[in-house]
Amino acid sequence: MQTTGVAVIGFGTVGTGVVRLLTEDADRLADAAGCRLRLRRVCDLDLDRPRSVDVPPDLLTADADACVSDPEVQVVVETVGGTGAAVDLMKQALTAGKDVVTANKAALAERGAELFEAARRADRSIGFEAACAAGVPVIRAIRDGLIANRLSAIMGILNGTSNYILSRMTATGAAYDDALAQAQAKGYAEADPTLDVSGEDARHKLAILAALGFGTLVDLEDVYAEGIQGVSPHDLQFGGQLGYVLKLLAIARAGDDGLSLRVHPTFIPAGSPLATVSGADNGVLVTGHAVGDTFYTGPGAGEQPTASSIVADVIDAALGRAQQTFRHVTWLAGRCPRRPVQPIDRVRSRYYLRFDVVDKPGVLAGIAGVLGRHDISVASVLQHEPTRPDSVPLVITTHEALEGNVTSAMEEIQDLPSMAGPTVRVRMLDPHQAVETP
Repeated sequence: MQTTGVAVIGFGTVGTGVVRLLTEDADRLADAAGCRLRLRRVCDLDLDRPRSVDVPPDLLTADADACVSDPEVQVVVETVGGTGAAVDLMKQALTAGKDVVTANKAALAERGAELFEAARRADRSIGFEAACAAGVPVIRAIRDGLIANRLSAIMGILNGTSNYILSRMTATGAAYDDALAQAQAKGYAEADPTLDVSGEDARHKLAILAALGFGTLVDLEDVYAEGIQGVSPHDLQFGGQLGYVLKLLAIARAGDDGLSLRVHPTFIPAGSPLATVSGADNGVLVTGHAVGDTFYTGPGAGEQPTASSIVADVIDAALGRAQQTFRHVTWLAGRCPRRPVQPIDRVRSRYYLRFDVVDKPGVLAGIAGVLGRHDISVASVLQHEPTRPDSVPLVITTHEALEGNVTSAMEEIQDLPSMAGPTVRVRMLDPHQAVETP
């Protein structure tokens, strides 16, 4: 049986999971794949920190160069993270004739072009299934299973931390800060959660999925991102009364005017598959012209789910499948055209708008007049009894409208004398469609 040597650089949470699978499941993996994966090196700067898996001392090293130059290593697994030293290590490994497997979405989203070029020059491959949705095999689904399709949309809940926070707020009515503290206590959120709650993590992942799914080059700065930090439990409650669930949604759509690439809080119809994705799970809805809607869900982070996808990529490299894929798939092979990306103010969507207004006659008519002047049509109005003596919440949902028009209208409405607080805007998906229309 063929044996492939593997080096793991980075012995943190994910690296530990990879080492565990390669050692404790070695025989089962060999039977399933028809080749044996042999752990040759494990590299980390801190080798004294206790881990939950045992590694023979002679395999441990603090010297990454030793992993890359080892002739018995054919595949290098990078779990260091970041866009600096990790990228240099991957390029070094490729130049040395090793295939690379990584979960590093930031490196791929920000420096993917140079990494893929290095792989092509060396006639090697980069496996990155674990970079998007961890244990959910959405990369394989888009790259291989849906290759017969012309994709029109990829929409996903791609960040487990934000999804956990919004799920807790929806289920319990908790304030954002309280739900974040619960996420941190359970280990779903870092001490500094900015990367997750700002939408930046999902932005990286969407850039990768869009480039692969639409066969194009994607500049990260073309992906709009808006986080969940300002979400109020009142809006989750009002949205629920209208039949919607709030999620941090990553949306990639292909239309006649180019691509729409954005990450932002979105009200999703409660009957949509994406609305059922709760806790720290991820979910991705992919739409193709031949197959229609396909849906993928599962754990989007964690030691074992991420390691599961990494080891699957290692097997692909060991069997030679990864190299064939890298030579032929449009984006990976460097044969992609660049497609225009719509600026956010040219995107069309439905909207949830909440206004805190003084309780007097004519307020609704004034707001509706401003919306009408900006070509925004009202779909529904929800008004509750006053929650404060000086104001009442007024919720309006719109039909599809241009983002730039909504922005201008909101600025004008905020200056009306009837406003008693800041206005709130949340984009919505249409209840009669799984995805937004182009």
